[in-house]
Amino acid sequence: MAAPTSTAAESSAASPSTVTSPLRQLDGKISFWSGIPFGIQHVLAMFVANLTPIAIVAAAAGMNSEHSAWIISSALLVAGLGTCLQLYPLWRIGGRLPIVTGISFTYVAAATVIASDPNLGYGAVIGAVIVGGFLELILGLTAQYWKRFINPIVSAVVVTTIGFSLLSTGATSFGGGSGAKDFGSWQNLTVATITLVACLAFQLLTKGVAKQLSVLFGLVVGYVIALVFTLSGLAPGMVDFSKFANLDLVSLPHIAPLMPFGIIFDVNSIVTFALLYVVSSVEVLGNTSSLTQVGFDREPTERETAGAIAGDGLISTASGFFGALPLTSFAQNVGLVAMTKVVNRKVILSGGIILILASFFPGFAAIFSSLPQAVLGGCTIMMFGSIVLAGIQMIAKAGFSQRNITIVTLSLTIGIGFTQATGIFQHFPQLFQSVFSNAIAIAFVVALILSWVLPDEKHFLAD
Repeated sequence: MAAPTSTAAESSAASPSTVTSPLRQLDGKISFWSGIPFGIQHVLAMFVANLTPIAIVAAAAGMNSEHSAWIISSALLVAGLGTCLQLYPLWRIGGRLPIVTGISFTYVAAATVIASDPNLGYGAVIGAVIVGGFLELILGLTAQYWKRFINPIVSAVVVTTIGFSLLSTGATSFGGGSGAKDFGSWQNLTVATITLVACLAFQLLTKGVAKQLSVLFGLVVGYVIALVFTLSGLAPGMVDFSKFANLDLVSLPHIAPLMPFGIIFDVNSIVTFALLYVVSSVEVLGNTSSLTQVGFDREPTERETAGAIAGDGLISTASGFFGALPLTSFAQNVGLVAMTKVVNRKVILSGGIILILASFFPGFAAIFSSLPQAVLGGCTIMMFGSIVLAGIQMIAKAGFSQRNITIVTLSLTIGIGFTQATGIFQHFPQLFQSVFSNAIAIAFVVALILSWVLPDEKHFLAD
């Protein structure tokens, strides 16, 4: 009877339920075409957020529609190239992780001030992007020397702050998007709620591979409902059809030296951006830690962290030459990994290729960018919560010692609280305001200083 028992055990061990899906393996064997739906899911999760910083800065620079279209095309191209670089590194540049890159919000405030200055303009922004990106590249390649000064509780604070910072973004999208005239309307809240319910229902009711497409399903359902609301007159303009007007069939990327604003190397602008690139490097540290935590249940290796930072630096410099803003790894997509557990590089690569194609074919971009904010909010609000949870898990792993509790408490309350108190730094220099308008920057600095100056745990426990 021993042989049949052994055979049964082997059969059970080889059953699909106990074999890890290739989608959940970094280099799992899966056909490129099978991964496209998951790639589309990643693109939809970040598409609007990738273009919004460009739109804000282009408006501040007073660009016309033609020049704005050039920059948008460039933003899509470099986001796709950056994603490919992070997935498949060049030498030590790139994290070799399922990272999706996009235009970062970290630089928007400073870029807006510089671009609107008649003595500088958008050319000075581009110069600062190029030089600052090179600085971040150096930071990545030398990470082994400075990362040792950032202990686990500091990384945990950064990840948690990233998650909390995104909650208001998700809630704003849920209501219809920042500045929307119908923000909080019953139409926006209804569409967002239906999208959220569709995501949850699909995740709960489906099995196997299909379960991991819950976000894509929710986005499609939400988009259809938004179309119905738009065409029926219940919510005119919810789906913006104007984005499809006067589209060229093919659009070729432009490079900054040939654009009207050119490249200007202004020392003050470069210093401002250099400090923001340091903040962005910290953000990458947090996003990488969060990604490996939710995707692989482990901390990132030194090589992965250094490569991810260096990859962001190199692609940001390239972005400057194409006239776009700096890039970073997108927390939205980390949240998507937390929900779906899809970490296969070939799958994420399809998303990067879609972004590159969208840069050459404006019709692709128009379809993705017409996705209503309420639909996006219905899905992202759950994804962003996953990042908060990952941060809390990292805090728990570092330990709830009195010292760690003090660091976390002060860092989160000062970092998040100060950025919610509008104008608290209004009497400080513009450079200070640009850097510390970011909750992640404040929380990181507070956590880092406390981790250096607070005494060891035995001093907290002493009578």
